[in-house]
Amino acid sequence: MRAVVLAEHGEPLELRDVPEPTADPDGVVVETEACGICRSDWHAWQGHGDWVDDRVPTGQVLGHEPVGTVREVGADVETVAVGDRVVVPFSLADGTCPACRAGRQNYCEGATALGFGPAAPGAFAERFHVPAADVNAVHLPEGVSAVAAASMGCRFVTAFEALDATADAGGGDVVVVVGCGGVGLSAVQIAAALGATPVAVDVREAPLELAADIGAAATIDASEVDDPASRVRDRFGGADVSMDALGSTETFRTAVDSLSSGGTHVQVGLTGDDDRGEVALPVDRVVQDDLTVAGSRGMAPRRYDDIFAMVAAGRVDPGALVTDRVALDAVPDRLAAMSEFDTVGVEVVTEF
Repeated sequence: MRAVVLAEHGEPLELRDVPEPTADPDGVVVETEACGICRSDWHAWQGHGDWVDDRVPTGQVLGHEPVGTVREVGADVETVAVGDRVVVPFSLADGTCPACRAGRQNYCEGATALGFGPAAPGAFAERFHVPAADVNAVHLPEGVSAVAAASMGCRFVTAFEALDATADAGGGDVVVVVGCGGVGLSAVQIAAALGATPVAVDVREAPLELAADIGAAATIDASEVDDPASRVRDRFGGADVSMDALGSTETFRTAVDSLSSGGTHVQVGLTGDDDRGEVALPVDRVVQDDLTVAGSRGMAPRRYDDIFAMVAAGRVDPGALVTDRVALDAVPDRLAAMSEFDTVGVEVVTEF
């Protein structure tokens, strides 16, 4: 079958014929209907993450935002059947570790991430394997399209978990989102759905326009102002919640500096070669202003129903973030475009 493979870090990705997956006793094989193209795939391609022992090896099939139809079921699987349509979180869980037993499957101690390790070849492929399917294969409700669901496996669920669970954002809160790529735009839409007032910050006009279309109460072009954080404080008195959705010293400080007293910053963006996992924290201000700084990664599969309910009620529309549908052989070029921030919204592979 055809798949997109990481041949060498930073070199063009390759479209190759790779072996067909087969179902482990606890797993299922899924035929891919759609898979989002995410900046995390770009980080993997660039070879980032070695500073936290998280570098994706060469030879890896990438792709971690899939939706598809189950074609093969392992003998021990109880809740998934051939023909079921499923969405799969990138943060695969084994269902047995202490974190999983505490309901924190997105921090599983014994599993891996789809498309980021040899044990879990990804979904930039015609078919892919889902281990521990009773935990990781989430049934897709009728009425949620494959294209919309393809943005849920990483960016949308990450933004939802960060704002709803980690930061507890809600009615009346001002939420500043710095970096309006896929996860940042998801956060803008989710913040609005939670009753908050989203403020979008980026250096590009097109994503800011899209942010305004999906619910941002205000947008700030950081390329045109010296201090975007001061704009937030001047207009809103500061933010109750901030998010760095990109991952750099500059975006992190803009987000934290936007907070008012008692505010919460939630970090979802991962750093690149410039910062290598380390950014400066204004710790004196954290103490003096009673700030909270937290991280958030993915979302437990058990919480998908919360998002599906919001979709069904018309409160959120992940499909509104999708700006392009492409074929599998376009993935190398579309990831390369991210090096120059030459993408807007969410792009989804729909032809395999």
